[in-house]
Amino acid sequence: MERILHIDLTDNNAFFLWGARKTGKTTYLKNTFKEALYLDLLKTNVSQKYELKPELLREEVAAIQPALVIIDEIQIVPRLLDEIHWCIENTPSKFILCGSSARKLMRMKANLLGGRAWRYELFPLTTAEIGADFNLLRAMNHGLIPQHYFSNQPVRFLESYVLDYLSHEIKAEAMVRNVPAFHRFLEMAAISNSEVINFSSIARDCGVSSVTVKEYFQILQDTLLGFMLMPFTKKIKRTPVESSKFYFFDMGVTRALRRMLLIQEESVEFGHFFEHFILMEVRAFLSYYHRYKNIYFWRTHCGKEVDLVIGEAEWAIEIKSSKQKSMKDFKGLLAFGEEFPNAKLMAVTLDDTKRIVGHKIELFPWQAFLKQLWDNTLI
Repeated sequence: MERILHIDLTDNNAFFLWGARKTGKTTYLKNTFKEALYLDLLKTNVSQKYELKPELLREEVAAIQPALVIIDEIQIVPRLLDEIHWCIENTPSKFILCGSSARKLMRMKANLLGGRAWRYELFPLTTAEIGADFNLLRAMNHGLIPQHYFSNQPVRFLESYVLDYLSHEIKAEAMVRNVPAFHRFLEMAAISNSEVINFSSIARDCGVSSVTVKEYFQILQDTLLGFMLMPFTKKIKRTPVESSKFYFFDMGVTRALRRMLLIQEESVEFGHFFEHFILMEVRAFLSYYHRYKNIYFWRTHCGKEVDLVIGEAEWAIEIKSSKQKSMKDFKGLLAFGEEFPNAKLMAVTLDDTKRIVGHKIELFPWQAFLKQLWDNTLI
């Protein structure tokens, strides 16, 4: 399966490729850059070799002068970054540095190459990569990590993923002292997925402080297991809600952490996961096509809300999983349009046909929305 991500080696010689575990980074790199010198730091003998003597990398690159060096799981041996920095400045070799977390690098104040390295991120699968065989309910229940989506036993893979993450990322790197509390936090964060975060409530349920909960959310962001969706506040007349929303990087992982039964269409859970699904598609598109547009949500204290705001109020998107809709379902979009008359207003739904609602709102069946999105004709 061909991934949409494209790493262009033409105009630079150092690149970071980040992504949560099992999103397919290693497969992508090996398939795309078959002639590269590949070093896998997950192999104990390889990581120990360079941990004991990191200058070996500089000596080997100077001797071999490979066109491209790929180092997988760079966060395992942060000291290699000093040697890579030297190689970038003194040899013609290019480097792709791959990892699932920059947290260890930041914690150890590792050399992040002084801004020389371009940053890329690999997400779970998208509809454009799966193609015509894409199944929405399968994506919600299995998730879009490649191995999970195509598996006939997703429950085992998802349970293993959660357990492996706890043991490897948390215990091995000693990110938190109270692992049981963090485990409870993961469940509460999954329950709160796509909702405005109540730090105090989650802290009470986990038996830790609000400060600790905020640190836990930061860990999830640093390890690329989730991200914060911030409220859009620019030039708002109505007072906005200041809290943020949190989303895990994958719907299947979210469902596993919540210990949910299979999601069925027209259920309450389907609506939340449908919003999550569209958000992930938009987020991946903006990253892969280098749009450099921030995404937000918009909500006022009087209850008007828009699910997604892109850029500086350039696009506003409401995501609706119900099939029967009236104008009151779009009161948030209409209010946003009053505040920002130049915004393009869109609704993504389960409808069968595209139409214009209230002379302002372009309503898309979700399939049509995503086709135009990935055809690069929408945003």
